[in-house]
Amino acid sequence: MTTWSLSHLSDGALLRDLAALVSQDRMTTAALLAHLAEVDARKLYLPAAHPSTYSYCVHELRLSEDAAYKRIQAARAARQFPAIFPAVADGRLHLAAVCLLAPHLTPDNADELLAAAAHRSKAELDQLLAQRFPRPDVPAQILALSSSPAAGAGPLSPGMAAQLAPGQVEARAAGGEEAPAPRPKVAALAPQRFALQLSIGQSTYEKLQYAQALLSHQLAPGDLAAVVDRALDALLRQLERRKFAATAQPRPRPRRATVGKRHIPAEVRRAVWARDGGQCTFMSETGHRCPARSRLEFDHSEPVARGGQATVANVRLRCRPHNQYAAECTFGSGFMSRKREEAQRAAAARVAAEERAKERDVVPWLRALGFRADEARRAAAACESLRDASLEERVRLALSCLGPPHRRVMKGLGRSG
Repeated sequence: MTTWSLSHLSDGALLRDLAALVSQDRMTTAALLAHLAEVDARKLYLPAAHPSTYSYCVHELRLSEDAAYKRIQAARAARQFPAIFPAVADGRLHLAAVCLLAPHLTPDNADELLAAAAHRSKAELDQLLAQRFPRPDVPAQILALSSSPAAGAGPLSPGMAAQLAPGQVEARAAGGEEAPAPRPKVAALAPQRFALQLSIGQSTYEKLQYAQALLSHQLAPGDLAAVVDRALDALLRQLERRKFAATAQPRPRPRRATVGKRHIPAEVRRAVWARDGGQCTFMSETGHRCPARSRLEFDHSEPVARGGQATVANVRLRCRPHNQYAAECTFGSGFMSRKREEAQRAAAARVAAEERAKERDVVPWLRALGFRADEARRAAAACESLRDASLEERVRLALSCLGPPHRRVMKGLGRSG
């Protein structure tokens, strides 16, 4: 029977046992990182109905968010630089050290940097990395804050209270530069109460002030929470219309003959989203459902390539990782890898074509010279036949098409050239 009372141990035995447990813990940590790295590489979180290794660690292995993040970061670094595994196992490196070193490790410096970091504390590693990878000074800042946070929000840290205080918050560095903004943060304060901390730009601040003014007859002065709540309501309605055609008065529309095979009608998207509850539907063998509610896609249970139709019965919600996983299970990972590479090349080609088109487009130049939009488009159409002409030649032709009143502009172009 295990007892947690160690009062019977002598001082020497207690210290020996503690050292043995620390050594065992290091070995266990190295083995855990190796297993986690392999699970991550094989994407075994997907058949377990999780969209990521992080989700699997938090919800399946019950690690805390911080512990999961740190171990995943260390596992990925160790898989890339295997010398990390024995360094963790024998105590030369701790997890914090691996996470600090990971962004700086390269195949050229890994061996030397890992050796230099051996047996250093976190504070010592901070100094080592500051010497080898110096960063710019943190600018001094002056914060102009109002006196107190909103009443009833609960106790906050000074930094949190400052960012939550009603009114404008200005941050300026010495010399007039913008000070770096703190990371956005949402923290639980009490049951159903949360603190929101973020920095906003001038444009957003002006919109907030304008919204407060428009709502001044309905909301108490300084009630920013109510303004944000109403703004989110409006944003959610807009996003729901775009994502799954949400509407209070749906109108059935016949499917047009020109619509592609992968098109999913609005009424089908509405029904599928309501049925699936806005959550990925992938289920593991043990019955666990993927918790993902972001990066959701409408997926055909019977693939379109095999004749699947865009019906409510054949369409389901899947997060992108599980959508890709299902496709790999159906068509094979090699086939899907080739398809993704083809899609990436096609996207790159489209971007390049758009950039070339912008470089050849004479309309912005004509508009900058003061011509009306209809004049610019009409003149640009006359240049379509000049496939290999330079932009200057195309602009000259466009100007000549605009008639004698614009010849003075052509003369100006000649002088500038």
